[in-house]
Formats: sequence, structure tokens, C-alpha cells
Amino acid sequence: MNELDGRVHDRAISRAQRNPPHGGLLVDLLLAQDEAAVLRKHSTALPAITLNGRQLCDLELLLNGGFSPLKGFMTRADYLSVVERLRLADGTLWPMPVTLDVDAAVANGIHPGQEVVLRDSDATPLAIMRVEDAFRLDGEHEALRVFGTLDTGHPGVAEVLAKAGRICLGGSIRGIQLPAHADFAALRDTPRSLRAWFQANGWHRVVAFQTRNPMHRAHYELTVRAMSQTGAKLLLHPTVGRTRAGDVDHFTRVRCYQALLPYYGGASAKLSLLPLAMRMGGPREALLHAIIRKNYGATHFIVGRDHAGPGESSNGTPYYGPYDAQALVLSHADELGMHILPYKEMVYAANRGAYVATDEIRGGDMAQAISGTEFRRRLAGGEEVPEWFSFPEVVAILRGSFRPRTRPGVVVWLTGLSGAGKSTIAKALAALLMERTNRTVSMLDGDEMRRHLSAGLGFSREDRLANVLRVAYVAGEIAKHGGIAICALISPYADARKQAQSMIEAHGHYLEVHVSTDLAVCESRDVKGLYALARLGQLPHFTGVSSPYEVPENPALRIDASLASATDLAEDVFEVLLGNGVTTCDGWCWSYPDLVDIASI
Repeated sequence: MNELDGRVHDRAISRAQRNPPHGGLLVDLLLAQDEAAVLRKHSTALPAITLNGRQLCDLELLLNGGFSPLKGFMTRADYLSVVERLRLADGTLWPMPVTLDVDAAVANGIHPGQEVVLRDSDATPLAIMRVEDAFRLDGEHEALRVFGTLDTGHPGVAEVLAKAGRICLGGSIRGIQLPAHADFAALRDTPRSLRAWFQANGWHRVVAFQTRNPMHRAHYELTVRAMSQTGAKLLLHPTVGRTRAGDVDHFTRVRCYQALLPYYGGASAKLSLLPLAMRMGGPREALLHAIIRKNYGATHFIVGRDHAGPGESSNGTPYYGPYDAQALVLSHADELGMHILPYKEMVYAANRGAYVATDEIRGGDMAQAISGTEFRRRLAGGEEVPEWFSFPEVVAILRGSFRPRTRPGVVVWLTGLSGAGKSTIAKALAALLMERTNRTVSMLDGDEMRRHLSAGLGFSREDRLANVLRVAYVAGEIAKHGGIAICALISPYADARKQAQSMIEAHGHYLEVHVSTDLAVCESRDVKGLYALARLGQLPHFTGVSSPYEVPENPALRIDASLASATDLAEDVFEVLLGNGVTTCDGWCWSYPDLVDIASI
């Protein structure tokens, strides 16, 4: 580090030690404009790491102080301590890892003491990190300790396990600029600016409400109750970073929140957006949410039912108890130094004409509710949504942005071993669909996608995941516009297929077809000689020989290409589609699945 860089770094550390009003110690890693200009010029000579969506969200909260007291991505000591005991190595309360994982090939050229520039996908330099540590994480151990399960249906677990083989770089950060956001700029406060606003407006008691879904009357009544009981103003602080695949997009949600604000009356509620990448980590994440809200200046925090939980596993068992998050956060309330408000679920008592908590229901009460499935059905069908459930303005926004599902797009995902017959069946199915329906049909063949969309990717687990998610993204875009995508990929890993399904179901219907042709048959019909090369050890990571294939447990259809012709098997797939409501005159008409319960917190 040269003398000028040293002065810049010292001033950044000095600024991080300041204790601003309306909250605890705030770490602010962004440099002043003149200092940032020096660092930006310096960054051009440094190795660069391009951050993904989660890492960009994490970096923004590191830079603006939302992740105070963190001063960078975690080193091994902090990471291990957080995983095991919800504390940084120095004993400071912190419940979830914040790590920067990179490919091993990238990490091999970086050494402790070296500086790297962190940038976005447009190559904009955002920060300089001085690497202090490089380590491999134990994905299974982290998943069990942090999320309490190895079930890859849990989005946090799926992401952690997908990092296997990657290297985590830890070290302190100096900020050049925050990631750019073109949307809702006036609502994107930093912890420092929001604290200053509270101070200027005399908001000495602030209750924060976390949400990743549109708010309906139950949520409104819960926040009003919290304000009444505490005498606090409301910080409506929705997550607009990465949430869960299938969630209502944040553009629509923010419009819903804006429409809701007048119901609070006067100047008693403020809307501000949080660029957090959620892990859906249940109790631990709820504790993280509380810490973040304290950093943003809140004095009180609402913890709701199943806070930050991902719902149920594939066997119908909830990942977390409904009030586990409340118990964990309450156990640390004194150390947090803020008031925690645990609330039961709110339901509408029709006989009273009011919302009550579930533990306040009396004999004779007529509790009413509308499920997410029913709400979506009413939106899609243009049916009335009662005002006791939601506000007319919110319903109008959701109805306007909720594309009618009378003609949803569909993705048929054919998975199986190399040589199983996926591509041949896909071609037959495409011809059949184009002959009998009026939809646009696109084929996304694994070999073609590798050649054009995923050129440069190898066959490691992480590269296979990247390939599958790229194809899923394209397929989801086709479905979004009402088309049919037929994907023929080996896609050997269950967690990758699960993530692909979540991405696709945000826009249309997903139909998984397992082409279960036996390995010996696949090998016997291998005209390319790939299996032979794999047997000789000349093709590493070859599925079925030197790399595993995880058989789908519950596909929509399982077919064996050694038992029937591709045309007959395509007919079988088409029959499944017909069974879900496909017609030959006007396309797809099945009932859309319950992707997200948008009536939940």
C-alpha cells in the first residue's frame, strides 16, 4: 500500500469508528469522492472479481453499514465461529455467514496480502478488498448448523451445497461506490441517511416491519397494533434484493406498499427499501434482520410467524416451527439493545368485523382467511377480492400486473443419461405440439445449449449447475411470454433441477420427465463413443461412469426409450399435458400451481 492509499485507508477506518445518533456503532466503508477517485484509478491494475447477485447485495450492505460491525467478507475464523455459535470470532453476535466464494481457478492466482477489485457485471469497480484469508467451506456442515437440514428443497441449503469446491476469500474492504439502482432511487436509504432522517423528523421510537410479499389487511393490522402498543412510528422496510424464486417482483410490491401508505395517515409511516439477499434461514435470518434494522435506526422490530422461513419440505414438513424465530430473537433481545415484538398470526373474525391474533380467538368467532391459491385464482379470473382481505388499491395493482394464467407458458424438462433418448423424444414432442396446438414451441437441446449458451463451462458440479440455471432462465423467459420450451438436458443433480423448477414456475408451468433408459442401453447406442472414452478415464466427470446421476424422485412422467418409439413416448408426454387441461384450440388452460402464498408474511 502506498502512502496515499494508506492515508485513504486510515481515514476510512476512522470514519468507521464514529458513533452516529439513533443507533449503535455504524461501520461505513464508503470513501469520500476524492478518496474513491484515487482508489478507482488504483483498481485498474488489480485482479478483478465479478460479483453475482447475492454477493452484490452483500457488498452493498457491507459498504453502507447495514451489515455493521462487519468490515468485509468473513475470514475463516469469523466464518467458523458464526456457523458454530452465532458469533464472530471476537464474540460479537452475528448469526449467518457472509462469504465471498469464487472458483478455485480464480482463487489460485490470489494470495493473502494481495488486493483485488470487486465489480459488478458491467465491470464497474465497487470496492477494493485486501485478501486476508482463503479457505474452503464445509457445505454440509454449514447447511446443518445454519439451516438445520440437508434438504436441497431449502433454497439456502441448495445454494450452500452448490458452493462445494469453491474457495472463500475473506478480508477488509474499502468502498469506491455503491451498486447502481435505476429503480425507486428516492426510497433507497442508507443506514446513515435513514438515521439522519429519523433524527431530523423527531422519530425517536421506530418499529421496523420486514416483508418480501405484498401487504394485505392482516399485515396492516399487525403493524398498526405494533405502533399503538409501542407509541412508535413505522419503518416499512421490505427486502428488494434477492428473495425467493417465484416471489412477486419487487417493482409490483413497491407499488403496493406505496398505495398502502396513505392508510397509515399523516407522517406516521416511512417506506424504505432494503437491498438484502435473503437466505430463507428462518430463526437465524430473523436475528440477522433484527441486527440490520437496528443498524438502520429502528428501536423496535416485529418478528412474525415463521419469519424468513421457506415453508415446507417436499414431504410436507415445515423446515422450522412457526414461532422458532421469535424464540431465538427474543433470547438475544437484551444484547441486541432493541425491543422485539413477537406476534401471532392475524386472522379476520367476521362476527367482530376485525382482525385478531390467533391466540385471541374466542368461542363463537368466525375466523375467515383466503389462501394464496384462492387469491391468485380470483386475480386471474377477475373475481372479487373482499375488502376485509386486502385493500382495493393493492388488489388493483396486483390484478394489473398478474398475467392471466388461462394461457400460461410451459416448460417440459427431459432429464436422463447421455444416450437415453432425450433429444429424439424432444424433437418428436415439438413436432406433435406444433401440429396440434397454436403455441410457439422452442427446443433447448443440451448439446446446443452447451455450444452456444454455456461455452466455456466445464462439467464440475458448479459448472453443471450454472449450465442448468442458464437454460432454465431462457426457458422461463419463453414461458413468461406464453410459449412452450422443451429442454433436453442430462441435468444430473436434483438440487439443480429443483432450482430450475423454481425459476421456471415464476413464469409458467414446469413438467419434469425422467427418460429412464438403462445405462447399458445408453452405452450400447453411443455412436459418439463417449462412454468408451469415459471407461478409459479420458472423459472425467462423465455422468453414469465417473460422475453420479441423481434419479428424480417424483417426476411428472417416467419413460423408457428402450421400450417404445420416440413418437409413442412423445404421445405419452402430450397425454400428460392434456390431462392438465391442454386443448387443441386455444392452448394451455390448466389451473396454475400455488407458487407463492402472497398472503403470508
